[in-house]
Amino acid sequence: MGWKLMGELEIVSLHHIHKALEELKPVIHRTPLDFSATFSKLTGYNVFLKAENLQKTGSFKIRGAYNKIQMLSPEEKKKGVVAASAGNHAQGVAFAASRAGIPSTVVMPQWAPLSKIMATRDYGARVVLAGENYDEAYLEARSIQDKTGAVFIHAFDDPAVIAGQGTVGLEIVEQLPDLDALVVPVGGGGLIAGIATAVKSLRPEVEVFGVQAARVAPVFARWKEGKFSTEDTVGTIADGIAVKRPGEITLPLIERLVDDIVAVEDEMIAQTILMLMERSKLIVEGAGAAALAAMLAGKVRPKRKNVVVIISGGNIDVNMVSKIIERGLVKTGRLAQLRTWLEDRPGALQKLLSVVASTRANVISVTHDRIKPAVPLTRAEVTLRLETKDTEHIAQIIKALQEKGYKVKELP
Repeated sequence: MGWKLMGELEIVSLHHIHKALEELKPVIHRTPLDFSATFSKLTGYNVFLKAENLQKTGSFKIRGAYNKIQMLSPEEKKKGVVAASAGNHAQGVAFAASRAGIPSTVVMPQWAPLSKIMATRDYGARVVLAGENYDEAYLEARSIQDKTGAVFIHAFDDPAVIAGQGTVGLEIVEQLPDLDALVVPVGGGGLIAGIATAVKSLRPEVEVFGVQAARVAPVFARWKEGKFSTEDTVGTIADGIAVKRPGEITLPLIERLVDDIVAVEDEMIAQTILMLMERSKLIVEGAGAAALAAMLAGKVRPKRKNVVVIISGGNIDVNMVSKIIERGLVKTGRLAQLRTWLEDRPGALQKLLSVVASTRANVISVTHDRIKPAVPLTRAEVTLRLETKDTEHIAQIIKALQEKGYKVKELP
């Protein structure tokens, strides 16, 4: 494909990204770029969401994986492909390999979301679970490559992959000619390197901001301190960008083209996932919500108004969705758990519930325990799970119960 060289490193150019887009057009969706009145009001900017969570396989990763695989020679295709991924690249590789009629093996961390593992298998790949994180899965994938001779499809540090991801940037420039700034999640750096290359080549005045999860933020650490953090990383809700080091190709592109890198906490990412569900009717994974979370937290402050936020993926496990919803409801006072104690006699529970009903709270569940050792023989412990309006409503319920003589404890 005639990749240019920077020192000994192959880099991607606007020409390569345009060529990738032509290859991808029959395969991928041109994902929508939607203006969000809600998030614009909350941030003070004109916020547009680039919904790559609606892309085939549920994320932008299909772009880079397909572009790389379609470039393989017939001899390379016969050997099959192998990759390492936290989940989204896995699905992109599996889809692209199946479409090309070649075998694929994908190594995923042992704790990868079940939904991503199942989807990767459904797309036709052989899935191997190894390691605690992407980096350990990567080492296993390289070992499989050495043993089998399969072609390794890197998740981010490959010019063809970067070019494929850069097609997101070409779409954005076409969809919003008045673009002022971009906010992009950063793991290994393939997405932001590709997007920044495309957009800065066409519109050099556009600001590009990268966002990492605070718990795994090597690019942020290098950006602010000049070196990668030596601390062990911990788990993050944004597993799709939980990479210990960016690539040897992506890092120079990031340092040359990106205006700033910030980090955002998991709690804010979780809140943003819930807000996207409620306000925009979008199902988004942790990595996919990171860029918007940084905007909402005030971490990113572009100079001008028209800001595109990349929603990079939507492959979130339903169990995680359930946890996020429940925690979000508790935090905003829309779900409460109260514990109290009653005399163990007929009608006592009914009397308690009538007080709760008078406050217009909706009872979700009642746990009535009369045999717990710590509870006196003549009494019963009752735990109420209530649907409430807000924290003020919870305070009103507690006050109403206390006025009737109940001792009340609010549970976390």
